[in-house]
Amino acid sequence: MLSGCTVSSLAARFAFFPPEPATYAVRKDEACGGGGRLVASGVPRDAAVDVLLVDTRKGSKVVAFYLRNPAARLTVLYSHGNAADLGQLYDLFVQLKVNLKVNLMGYDYSGYGASTGKPSEENTYADIEAVYQCLETEYGISQEDLILYGQSVGSGPTLHLASRLPRLRGVVLHSAILSGLRVVCHVNFTFCFDIYKNVKKIKKVKSPVLVIHGTDDDVVNWSHGNELWKLAREPYDPLWIKGGGHCNLELYPDFIRHLSKFIREMENITTKTRLKKIRQSLQPAPKKVHHRASTGTTTTFTTNCCCRIRLQGMLQVPNLLLLLLQLLQELPQVPNLQMLLLRFMQR
Repeated sequence: MLSGCTVSSLAARFAFFPPEPATYAVRKDEACGGGGRLVASGVPRDAAVDVLLVDTRKGSKVVAFYLRNPAARLTVLYSHGNAADLGQLYDLFVQLKVNLKVNLMGYDYSGYGASTGKPSEENTYADIEAVYQCLETEYGISQEDLILYGQSVGSGPTLHLASRLPRLRGVVLHSAILSGLRVVCHVNFTFCFDIYKNVKKIKKVKSPVLVIHGTDDDVVNWSHGNELWKLAREPYDPLWIKGGGHCNLELYPDFIRHLSKFIREMENITTKTRLKKIRQSLQPAPKKVHHRASTGTTTTFTTNCCCRIRLQGMLQVPNLLLLLLQLLQELPQVPNLQMLLLRFMQR
């Protein structure tokens, strides 16, 4: 009988279809003024595009393209679908960069395009982790300013990373899968050897999730997108493209219109919005009120804002301090104040 690992390895052979040969190659630009900068042959040269080779914890060197937009407030990390590489996606990346007014980082999985290594589920996880680290260290992009975008198979590494980044700005799932096995079999349970168990990871994502899916998708049924949308903790208005297939959703006008709306709303998420969510999470469950005499003082303050603070003695002070600490996580430049509050709470 085959072990779970063996079955998973066999499943991976049928799950990944890198284009052969690759549609581009990477080399150093040794021309005058090039300075040994990496360039990609087979795609247009652009001074606003960086070609990168990123080392992963699995030993691969994955190729990434970083497209800068001077008007951008957010960055999109794009994980592409199957049977495609960066050479084929370059024009799409340029269009998204311009139309959405974002910086965009796209990368090829291990074994795709000019990336080294072999494609596998675990390697794609290591690939996206390494590219995210590159965004942090090389470009100063934090998770608060990042939107993860996963198309088809790319929803696997996208949700893997999104489930680990609690302060991520947002997630886009484009023709996404519930799991590898559920694409080929109509099952409602998860086997240990299944790959890309998105059906479980979506529940751990704390940021807004936009789901885009075609109603006539004959590769990944529309029900996958619908179920992921239902399972999301913070679902955004989905986009169901009537008549859309698996690989043509970008051709529909509603696609860029709805995606732009999502990006603009994610840009406008403020500290006030974040505090409101924290406040709601700290709110105790409502209890039955028993009217009886009490020697303690109770004071109620009502202001014009949506917040009502009820103080009974000092019982609510720890919750208020927790609220302040959550706020200070958004302001890392004042660590001393965080330490003072922590010491006060320990008294």
